[in-house]
Parts: sequence; structure tokens; C-alpha cells
Amino acid sequence: MTAAPAFPMFVSVPEATAHLRALLPDPGVERVPLSGALGRTLAEALAARVSHPSATESALDGIACREADTLAATADQPVPLRVVGESRAGQPFAGTVGEGECVRIYTGAPLPPGTDAICPVEQLTDQGPDHVLLRRPARPDDVRPEGQDFRAGDVVLPEGVPLTPARLALAAALGHAEVTVRRPYRVALLSTGDEVVAPGQPLRPGQVYDSNRVGLGALLRECGCEVLDLGHAPDSVDALHAALDAAGGADLLLTSGGVSMGRYDFMRDLLIERGTVTFWKVRMRPGGPALLGRWAGLPVFGLPGNPVSSLVVFGLIVRPALTGQPLRPVRLRAGTEFRGVPDKTVYARGVLRGAEVHAYRQQSSGVLRSLSDSDVLVIVPEGQEVPAGADVDVLLL
Repeated sequence: MTAAPAFPMFVSVPEATAHLRALLPDPGVERVPLSGALGRTLAEALAARVSHPSATESALDGIACREADTLAATADQPVPLRVVGESRAGQPFAGTVGEGECVRIYTGAPLPPGTDAICPVEQLTDQGPDHVLLRRPARPDDVRPEGQDFRAGDVVLPEGVPLTPARLALAAALGHAEVTVRRPYRVALLSTGDEVVAPGQPLRPGQVYDSNRVGLGALLRECGCEVLDLGHAPDSVDALHAALDAAGGADLLLTSGGVSMGRYDFMRDLLIERGTVTFWKVRMRPGGPALLGRWAGLPVFGLPGNPVSSLVVFGLIVRPALTGQPLRPVRLRAGTEFRGVPDKTVYARGVLRGAEVHAYRQQSSGVLRSLSDSDVLVIVPEGQEVPAGADVDVLLL
């Protein structure tokens, strides 16, 4: 290729994500029950239909009483109160508590009228069924006010968040049995390369097992995508052409291998010569040879064949585009030096040791174990180095 390419080269990671997101179709929305919404992206904000707690309630098992009646209570001189009833979740005390009185109360039970504080059961001594001694004062801090968590009408879950187990539980607490979510993207997945063999088959010298298809398929399912597994295609223009055509009906074709600078990188050649290319190569290490284009209108994202490169590019570019969730770095202290390169952002594998992050011993893009053993990717900006002891941004794996 001697002439200047008609497409951008060496784009940044944010640019690559934006390009991919621009090519993806609008997935549309659907209503699903909470039991089927795990990992999906919320398409409409959720407002609370009720307040939580729905009444002022106790945070402890103990007695509910008037704080003023208990201020003199000590272990040596406990304060006596008369028990006039009980309040439990679903069956609150019906009367009003007066001076010198209390009711037995249980966690989550409504606070009876006339009371404003709780003394826990561990600080009580019973004197028969109708009297109790307090060995310390009751505390208003152990009362949960009505609406402490949220009030009816509050918008609690915003549009665009992924529905984690905690958020699904919150949606249920808000009063929702169903949610509106984005429809899952339908992603076709293809591995390429003469050297790639299905796991479990005997290997000849120079061959490798198809770990990319397994890892990428799992990542796609984590993103809530529907995966169309196209299997494996050898390094053949005809075979790749047929595989590309078989991806019709998908929202995206994700491939691994065949996009670098080699003579047999036919996926790159097919998109350049017979499709369209949006960009080729990203200013990142590992994963620089990534390619984005279209084949008969279908967006095609070509990942490098090296397993670490393939999975890292997915995490940094493809996942944010599919989910709409940006990368969220956290700041840690570097326990070892992390070296950069002049023209690429380095995403080094790192392990956590206490409050520090240390470089994993092997940074080769062919050492798949380095991703399995590491805790984070350490971000080393272009042309910079991170000395030991400096703060550094990392992405949790």
C-alpha cells in the first residue's frame, strides 16, 4: 500500500469507540420482567412508586419509647419502663405510647405514635412480661425515617445504567415488576486463521486452540448480547467471503485475526478492497491492529488474533460501544515502574498488592494467563512513564 489510505489510521481509543457506536443500529426497546433483565441496559428511568421505608420504623430489635424517659439510664442505675404492647413488621402497635411506657419492637416494624427512640434488646433486662429495665438511653439514631431511602415519585434509577443484581433489587423495591430495556444487540462472532483449532482436538506444531471465540463469546453475553456463533474460517479469501455473507441479519460482526500487516491477513484485505473501512489501527498496546468497517452495510469490527490483544480491545472499545457505559478508571499507587511508548497508550496488566498495583511479570500479548492472573489494566499515557510510588489510573478487570 503505497498511496495514502482513504480512511483514518492510528485513532485513539475514545475515537475508536465513538466510530463503532456511530455504526451500530438503534437496538430499540422492549419490556421484560425483572427476572429476565440481568445485564440489560435500562431504557427508561425508573421512579419510585412508593416510599422506602413506607413508614418510620425501627432499625433494631428492642423497645420503642420516648427518648426523654431514658436519658438517665446507666448499667448501674437502669431505668424501668412499662411494656404496653408490641410492634412487628406487618402488625404495628395500634395505640399511643405514653410517658414511662414502651412497646417491644422488631427490625422493620413501624414506630408507634408517641415514641421517638429505640433501645436494643442487648441493653434490656426483663422484669416479667410487662416491665423492662434499660441499661442505657434509647437513641433516635436507631429509627429509620419514612422515605429515608427514597420517596414516592423520586427518580432513582436513570436511563442508560446496566441492570446489576443490586439495581434489580432496587427496581423491585421501587415497585416495578417489569422494566423497559434496550433490545440486545445480535452479534455474529467469527474466528479466523489456519493455525486455530477447536479445543479438545489434537494440535500440530504451530497450531493453537481457539480461546478467542470462547472468551469473546462470554464477553458478549456479559454485555447482554445475543451471539450468533459463525465458528472458524481458515486463511482463505473465499472462506472469509462466505463467512462475511453468513453474518447477514446481525447488528455487528466481530472477528478475531487477519487484520494486521501480514501476507495472510485476508480480513483486512477484504474490507479494504471489497467493503468499506472506517479506521485501521488504534494507538494502544496491546491491540493496535484493530479494524472497523462495513461489509454490505453490516458493521464489522476486526480484533487482533493474539488472545490478550483481542480481549483487551473488546474491553476498551467494543464493550463501551455496545453497552453505552464509558470506561471508569480508578486511581491507585504504582508499586513498580510502568513504561510507556512514544505513540501509543499502554494498557499494562497489573496485580494488586495491598493498596498498590504492581506490573505483571509477563506483558506479551500472547500470554493469555496474564489476563487471568491480573487484577487491573494500568493506563500509561502516550510518551509517558509511571515511576514507582506515583499515582496511576487503572481499569478493573
